[in-house]
Amino acid sequence: MNQAMRLTPDELIIFEIGSLSVSATFVFTWLLMLLMAGGAWLITRRLSSDVRISPAQNVLEIIVMGIRDQISAMGVKRPELYMPFVGTLFLFIAVSNIFAAILPGFQAPTGSLSTTVALAFAVFVAVPIYGISQRGLGGYLRQYIEPTPLMLPMNVIGEFSRTVALAFRLFGNVMSGSLIVGMLLMLAPFFFPVVMRLLGLLTGLVQAYIFGVLAMVYIASATRVARGESDDVQPEATATKAV
Repeated sequence: MNQAMRLTPDELIIFEIGSLSVSATFVFTWLLMLLMAGGAWLITRRLSSDVRISPAQNVLEIIVMGIRDQISAMGVKRPELYMPFVGTLFLFIAVSNIFAAILPGFQAPTGSLSTTVALAFAVFVAVPIYGISQRGLGGYLRQYIEPTPLMLPMNVIGEFSRTVALAFRLFGNVMSGSLIVGMLLMLAPFFFPVVMRLLGLLTGLVQAYIFGVLAMVYIASATRVARGESDDVQPEATATKAV
């Protein structure tokens, strides 16, 4: 299959060890994690509180403050509690999509259903962890029988269905983008690559933003009752405005 028409990095086998096939998804996921971890270490090993700071630290502070402000917009009062998790999700997806748009040959791990399912599952696990930590076990479980115990089956199904939707939304958007690029490359191979790389850069950032917002919406929904704040912004309304 032509690389331009490859829909998922799972289809590209980098190497084989006996009967074990190692796909581009596995290779590029670990490469991306190592690059991000190494870059974070290099930038943060010499942080400065002076007026004049390095360009790398300046960019890092802009990213961190931007993520913090977006989390605060969800109506939570302690965004620093959620920044490590939500920020990591956003940066992993954003960098993955950006690299796919600007680096020839790079296969975005987010184009694999296994990756998006893993990210969605991480959100699925994080929601009750944050909910229980903020509301206690009883307070968190009580939401499943509100406003009536008859809603228990529907609330449980809702937890699973939104996780599935989160995974397939990201996978579908990335995969459809790859398909469109492949089709346009066959029609006009000299003009469209530049346009589609710019478009891929924009849509990649948008998809990372949407995934991060939805993850924070689910977490805010699980923790908002514990604070007892009647004037909180409803997570669903906040997500609609953000998207």
